[in-house]
Amino acid sequence: MNDSAPVGELLRQWRQRRRLTQFDLAEMAEISTRHVSFIETGRSLPSRAMLLRLADRLDVPLRERNALMTAAGLAPIYAERALDHPAMREAYAAVELVLYAHEPHPALAVDRHWNLIQHNRALAPMLAGVAEHLLAGPANVLRAALHPEGMASSILNLGEWRAHILHRLRHQIQTSRDPVLEALYAELEAYPAPADFDPAELTGAAHVAVPCRMRTPFGDLSFISTTTVFGTPMDVTLAELAIESFFPADAVTAQAMREFGTSLAPSAAAG
Repeated sequence: MNDSAPVGELLRQWRQRRRLTQFDLAEMAEISTRHVSFIETGRSLPSRAMLLRLADRLDVPLRERNALMTAAGLAPIYAERALDHPAMREAYAAVELVLYAHEPHPALAVDRHWNLIQHNRALAPMLAGVAEHLLAGPANVLRAALHPEGMASSILNLGEWRAHILHRLRHQIQTSRDPVLEALYAELEAYPAPADFDPAELTGAAHVAVPCRMRTPFGDLSFISTTTVFGTPMDVTLAELAIESFFPADAVTAQAMREFGTSLAPSAAAG
């Protein structure tokens, strides 16, 4: 997608990416198909309110909504502040609270490119043996997971977990059309893959969620993960932040993490 294109062209690209016809979008936005056509062809310039309505119906990310505004000759609406900005203090505190309250189970926060922002102390067992250059800031957690010198050598079901990660990343690319993620996907896909795994097996897996089974200093552990995002973000940085929380997928892992938790001092962030 070309960000220097006219706003009508950008809207058309987002509509096509969402596999919608002009009629579909018109119904969703409660306007005429002719109006949609006029906007896309440049015969009509949308107002700020109309752009926001169409962007909402097309589920356009906040960063790209700003790009739509700029293309229409309007000022961007959403701020993009660093997490250490004073205005973001409460949001960052909430992130830390979630991470440390999740101990003794691993949790981490990442940005839109999967670069590590913060993590709790329980992540350490999962990172045992990862090469230092993969953890140098900003560490990319997907690269650290699948790189041959990263967690890949310890993941017991690497084929399954690799297919799961690549599937998630493909979906994110389809939603965001981010070239950085496209380059990351190409890199991850080029890493060695287990020859004995058929990705088709992933859809027929018996478990409810895809586990990550790892060999760690505490034994063979198995985790399932959930993703948490802010529900009503009005800042680009906050909208693109996600918290990955890992939970024990079996009793052995639950017991091992409880024992690990006894070695952790009380966290000020969680208190």
